[in-house]
Amino acid sequence: MATSFPGNFSAEYSKTYNSFSGVDIQAVFGGKNIGEVQGVSFTVSREKSPIYTMGRVDPRAFCRGKRGIAGSVIFTVFDRQTLLEAMGDQSVFWSDSEEITAANQRRSDGSLVRPEAGRGSPERLGSALPARPWYEDQIPPFSIVLVGINEYGHQMEMQIRGVEILNSGQGISVDDLMIDQQMTFVATDIIPWRANKFIPPHSAQGIRNIAEPPAVNTGGTSLLGT
Repeated sequence: MATSFPGNFSAEYSKTYNSFSGVDIQAVFGGKNIGEVQGVSFTVSREKSPIYTMGRVDPRAFCRGKRGIAGSVIFTVFDRQTLLEAMGDQSVFWSDSEEITAANQRRSDGSLVRPEAGRGSPERLGSALPARPWYEDQIPPFSIVLVGINEYGHQMEMQIRGVEILNSGQGISVDDLMIDQQMTFVATDIIPWRANKFIPPHSAQGIRNIAEPPAVNTGGTSLLGT
């Protein structure tokens, strides 16, 4: 039997299915918490083909083929390219030395596009150099982790693994109050939403006395200790 407590907080909230909104979700790209994300969407599709035989108009069965995962993400643009700068050294890739057209350009934080460290094997230095990407599609595969926690302390998370950026685009006009950037991606794997451990809003008190009023000082001593 569930015990109810004063106010609008009840122990039954910790024993039921719980909902989350977009404001409860944090997006982590390659281990970096990205605060500019407006939304993430994805689709899982698979090839399935009907098998027909003579004498029957309906399919006898369906054969199963390849599966594909694709999606999109929208970023709010402030004063820099969010994903390029947030990934940092995790986005370093091997680039042809003749293709580093942005080698002398700098990020907003003043760092070079081409890092000084991570030279790699000597036999590759003749034609390839480690570089930070200047296009989002040059970023090596990474994972997107979506973590949600609501005001009751319930948690959930999911993962999109092996993300490869395909397309990136943005636009601006005199009628726009903000700038956003859209990207599409493909991925290799998805770990669906799953619930995590419940954390009471006040871990020291726990859920039993969360709604109880604070203790009143009646001893005549100041709360400041004077």
